[in-house]
Amino acid sequence: MSDNIIEKKSYAFALETIRVYKGLVNDNEKVLSKQLLRSGTSIGANVMEGLRAQSRKDFISKMNIALKEANETEYWIKLLIDSNYLDPEKHQMYLNNSSEICRILNSIVKTSKENLYGTVEEIMQEY
Repeated sequence: MSDNIIEKKSYAFALETIRVYKGLVNDNEKVLSKQLLRSGTSIGANVMEGLRAQSRKDFISKMNIALKEANETEYWIKLLIDSNYLDPEKHQMYLNNSSEICRILNSIVKTSKENLYGTVEEIMQEY
C-alpha cells in the first residue's frame, strides 16, 4: 500500500465495512447490508483504479465514481442507524470516516477538474 491518504483511508474503510456487514448478517439483516457492502468496498476499488488511470480524464472519472459510492455508503449508514440496525454510538466513528472520505474525494475531484478545465469562473469568461 502506498502513502496515498485516500488509498489508505478507503482500504481501511472497506475492511470496516466488511466487519459491519458481517455483524448485520449475523443479526439477520441481509438486504440493506448487501447494499452497504457493495458501495463501501467499491470506494477503494475505484480509488485504486483512479490512481492507476491512463489519463487525467480517466483519473477524474474514477475518483468521481468513488465519490458517488462514498455518498451512497454514507446514505446506507445513516439509514441503518436511523432504522436501529446499527447502534448510533458504536458506529459514529464509522459514519465520521464515511463523511471524511466524501470530503477528501470531493476535494480531489474538484481540484482535478479545475486543473484540467479551469475554474467555473475561468470557463465562463471564455463565453
